[in-house]
Amino acid sequence: MSDNKDESRTEINEVGEFGLIDRIKSGTTLVNESSIAGIGDDAAVIDAGDHVKLLSTDMLLEGIHFDLSYVPLKHLGYKAVASNVSDIAAMNGIAEQITISIAISNRFSLEAIDKLYEGINAACKAYKVDLVGGDTVSSQSGLIISVSVIGRTDKDKISFRSGAGLKDIICVTGDIGGAYIGLQVLEREKQVFLENKGMSPKLGDYEYIVGRQLKPEARMDIIHELREMDVRPTSMIDLSDGLASDLMHLCKSSQCGAVIYEDNLPIDKQTYDTAVEFNMDPITCCLNGGEDYELLFTISQDDHEKLKNHPDIHFIGFSEMQEKGINLVTKGGNTVEIKAQGWVHF
Repeated sequence: MSDNKDESRTEINEVGEFGLIDRIKSGTTLVNESSIAGIGDDAAVIDAGDHVKLLSTDMLLEGIHFDLSYVPLKHLGYKAVASNVSDIAAMNGIAEQITISIAISNRFSLEAIDKLYEGINAACKAYKVDLVGGDTVSSQSGLIISVSVIGRTDKDKISFRSGAGLKDIICVTGDIGGAYIGLQVLEREKQVFLENKGMSPKLGDYEYIVGRQLKPEARMDIIHELREMDVRPTSMIDLSDGLASDLMHLCKSSQCGAVIYEDNLPIDKQTYDTAVEFNMDPITCCLNGGEDYELLFTISQDDHEKLKNHPDIHFIGFSEMQEKGINLVTKGGNTVEIKAQGWVHF
């Protein structure tokens, strides 16, 4: 019996998803002149002459990213498209085509797949995106959805995560934390049902936040409005992993720090009240809850005047020197270092 052991083994959860991505990126080299940017942003950027193409890919696994005990297949199809369109929006681009591949087991009927694609087609219509291909394969268990989206933008309009400058204003659209609290409601009602199959889910009082979880919208409306107002974000990312995590990604790419203010964080009343009901701190949920698919971006001070009256864009802070770190100023005036506690994939 050999005593040789692999002492160099490192568990993936020791580095996490983004450590793994960094490791993969470090081993890649772009060799084509048309490949402007690869791994490390919301989408890859490919030179297309007078404009650039944007390409992003995402994968959704049953039991990891969604639970079909409370997620309707139609909503799942819609969300699969919307979340990927959001990646293109985060590059200040417009999504145009999409491919969707699915792995399905024999527990899914043809009618069930029809429901899934009903949601997919509804989202494609809403975002003016063409479904142009994909693949279908069998799965031994569960449902897997893989989505690739192609978009475009002008070369002088693209926004990377890496462009924030000193004292740029940090902005966020809509309200945040709602999708995470909506998930808590759905999980609670699932447990109630499992304990008593005769109980019906009580979701009527939580319609907004449950909707934020089940049927989020990509903020393409904001992208169009920014263009109309001649504002190009200096940096941008969409909120999929939570404000704290995604702000840290943006700051890391831009090599800057940041300060945001608790008073300025946009939280819907239903999100706030339900967090309290669950004995959760609303601000913690706001910082660390994922899947809102709002846009987090920075603008130069010169563009503040153009956006200051926009009802759905909130100024939550500003960028700092990198050595100052990433901090939250509380309502009491205390400064607290922000540490990401969002979605952990491994």
